Amino acid sequence: MAKVKNTNMEVKRKNRNRIYRYVRKCKVVSNPDIAYELKLSLPTVTQNTKELIEMGLIVERGELESTGGRKAKALSIEENSRLAVGLDITRNHIGLLLTNLKGEILNYERIYDPFDKSEAYFHGVNTQLEEFLEKSRAEKERILGIGISFPGIVDLRKEAITNSHALDVKTLSFREVERYFPYPCFFLNDANAGAYAEGIQAEEKRCFFYLSLSNTVGGALYSDDRLVYGDEFRCGEVGHMTIVPDGIPCYCGKAGCLDSYCSAKRLNEIAGEKLGDFFVGLEQGRQEYIGVWERYTDYLAIAVNNLHMVFDYDIVLGGYVGSYLEDHILEIRKKVADRNTFSEDGRFVKVCNYKTGAAALGAALYVIETFIEQI
Repeated sequence: MAKVKNTNMEVKRKNRNRIYRYVRKCKVVSNPDIAYELKLSLPTVTQNTKELIEMGLIVERGELESTGGRKAKALSIEENSRLAVGLDITRNHIGLLLTNLKGEILNYERIYDPFDKSEAYFHGVNTQLEEFLEKSRAEKERILGIGISFPGIVDLRKEAITNSHALDVKTLSFREVERYFPYPCFFLNDANAGAYAEGIQAEEKRCFFYLSLSNTVGGALYSDDRLVYGDEFRCGEVGHMTIVPDGIPCYCGKAGCLDSYCSAKRLNEIAGEKLGDFFVGLEQGRQEYIGVWERYTDYLAIAVNNLHMVFDYDIVLGGYVGSYLEDHILEIRKKVADRNTFSEDGRFVKVCNYKTGAAALGAALYVIETFIEQI
């Protein structure tokens, strides 16, 4: 009997989850619409939407136009009934982002705050967070948690951030971090977080490799609505894929790594450490900028073509550099296509959709999705 009871409860939970996700997908919908689209009985749908209303997750917003019979109640999600925070920690900055159940960005702020593995640093980050929430007028009881993005290996089995060159950290346990915050904490690698933002918000299921071109080069594999972590949570660490045997020394101690050729530093070092200034100079036709760009995109094309040959997925260019590539994607695609064995035109190379705060957004959306899975 207990097994039957548990099975019935699980079926009910799955139905409620499907119904909520459908309402979330639609701007306004009715119970009969839900029943028809999800192939559920109208009483089942009505009971579930009633429970979701009681939970404060959906709300009635008047009535829909009649199609001949009684007007149906208009239902939509109560998007601001729950909120999530994304916290992106980098070497010199923190990014704070607030999102709701629809995944809408309600506020974003980037603050100069150099990382330090100390109590003072994390106390300071929590202070910045509370000030950010106050400015955002976010009620604390609505906060589901904080998604925290780190550059480095985020080992979910060891529950620790390991091997973060950017932060000069060998090991930083989740417990050491979460004790400074009064909300549940969820941890992601920065490239994984950027990929998650791209994938989970897509209209249709997507499979792609996300190449993060920031001050370090990383990547993430997104397949069938989930991140692929790998056996040791190192899937996507393409920054240390060899591009040039015995090439430029890399910070990892090897030589010829992709990171040495395609990090954002390769571009911003010529423009006074400001990446935006590099692209301004490139647009102005400055020869030294054009030369650097040609070399950069040559190596980038090698890496992108190699990744596509391995995964046969779209390659999404993200990170700091990715946010500037909209006007340059055709030339990059051509270089990739010239290297492609199968005469493809390079359209599998995409520019990221989220150009500001992508890692913070992905981390926040991870919190939202974790909550939705439990509805």
